[in-house]
Amino acid sequence: MRFGIWEILLIALLVVILFGGAKKLPEFAKSIAEAINVFKSEDKKSAKKTVKKKSK
Repeated sequence: MRFGIWEILLIALLVVILFGGAKKLPEFAKSIAEAINVFKSEDKKSAKKTVKKKSK
């Protein structure tokens, strides 16, 4: 039986979560969420600036 790349990545992810990653997983998820929120807010600001420049 041969393992593909997705099976190996899934097993590696499970090992990381089980052995030490479980404590840092919520922190990681929080930082990802914050990064997404910053990206969205900057994207909205950029879109507003673009609309203002086009309307002039």
